[in-house]
Amino acid sequence: MSSHDHDERPTANGRRSFLKGTIAIAPLAAVGATAAVMRPTPDDLARSAPPPNAPAVDNYQPGFFTPDEWAFINAACDCLIPKDHVGPGAVELGVPQYIDRQLQSPYGDASRWYMSGPFQSGEPEFGYQSKLTPKEQFRLGIRAINAYCRSHFGNKTFAELSKPEQVDFLKKMEAGDIKDDFKMKTFFSGFLLKTTMEGYFCDPMHGGNKDMAAWKMIGYPGVRADYVEWVGESKPYPYAPVSLYGKRG
Repeated sequence: MSSHDHDERPTANGRRSFLKGTIAIAPLAAVGATAAVMRPTPDDLARSAPPPNAPAVDNYQPGFFTPDEWAFINAACDCLIPKDHVGPGAVELGVPQYIDRQLQSPYGDASRWYMSGPFQSGEPEFGYQSKLTPKEQFRLGIRAINAYCRSHFGNKTFAELSKPEQVDFLKKMEAGDIKDDFKMKTFFSGFLLKTTMEGYFCDPMHGGNKDMAAWKMIGYPGVRADYVEWVGESKPYPYAPVSLYGKRG
């Protein structure tokens, strides 16, 4: 008998045979129970489904914001990303609609955030430190801003100020120069500016970036399957972008 016949090392076929045999003798009841546990429920499928397509539309009626809040959001977004010779503005691309829809989603209630105390002051790198949900940040933040404006600008709300006054006010918010009981700097950087940028560059299905105009402006291809040959090229991408729903820009 050759030394090869005495080689006890398991071969690939041997391992597969062993595994197949092990599975064969497993109790059928246990296999059935495992399959039942692993099968997704209707709620699982609903949570994993993509959100409905909700692009920006004309004559949009906000579902979260009040009329006064809606006026502020439109005015603030127009200041943060105004229309100019480079490209379209935030309001033109439906960014206020994006923010309103996001606040009606689980994001608005911070449903996936850790929201238990203690809440302590700290540097930004330590993460969000507040018991306020995004909904509460926007509602209380806009209320505080309009109250401050009324007391310092002849009873005018933010939306009623001139554009230079609005821009100057937002700059002071960002710098933390406006002192009041509400943390306006946190609201500005963590919520107002952040969601405005998101809405400007998001997929149109979420309510912003109407007609993929922001993507066209920067030459972003969207969700095209393959554009690797253009990575690293120092020239604009030559083809129109594609959205998640397959719409071409």
